[in-house]
Amino acid sequence: MIKNQKQRAKKIIDLLKKEYPDSGCSLKYKSAHQLLVATILSAQTSDEQVNKITPDLFAKYKAIEDFAGADLNQLENDIKSIGLYHNKAKAIKHSAQMILHEFGGEVPDSLAELTRLPGVGRKTASVVLGTWFEKAEGIVVDTHVQRISRFLGLTYEKNAEKVEKDLMEIIPVKDWIIFTHLVIDHGRAVCIARRPQCEICALRKQCPSAP
Repeated sequence: MIKNQKQRAKKIIDLLKKEYPDSGCSLKYKSAHQLLVATILSAQTSDEQVNKITPDLFAKYKAIEDFAGADLNQLENDIKSIGLYHNKAKAIKHSAQMILHEFGGEVPDSLAELTRLPGVGRKTASVVLGTWFEKAEGIVVDTHVQRISRFLGLTYEKNAEKVEKDLMEIIPVKDWIIFTHLVIDHGRAVCIARRPQCEICALRKQCPSAP
């Protein structure tokens, strides 16, 4: 069963690579810390919305020290167009302080250390690890990945951690990082949540959910 699933997963990834050859992270950033901040902001918010505010945000707060020393109320005001901005402002400020005090001002490059930061869970940590450090310690499971992986029969779980566990068993480690980007691109372009365009889907023959 696992062998068959591994073969299906490889076929799906190969097809998606042909469809989205330039697939990658759509957040805008110029450093590991900017990526961390952008990823914290992106929770339950579209990357497009995050990208609207980060140019001004990063122009105002140019270094980790600036975020660590930020007035919390002002930081909240700077990101208030983003959902959950109260919690996100606290996470951004306090994680910056921890990076300065415990990690010598450098964003840590391991899952264990990143998830010690305030407001940084496994998903956020995996984005930073994969996108900036090119390290695959897990698979980022967002709403697109959860939904489409179930459609494709790669998992039947609904919990993100269980979905990730299933995917890690059948997807080659070398594809852990790109898999998420490919599926997100496909979810935005074709397998749209409320109106999947199965008739033009490159994965139709691989998808048990296709009509």
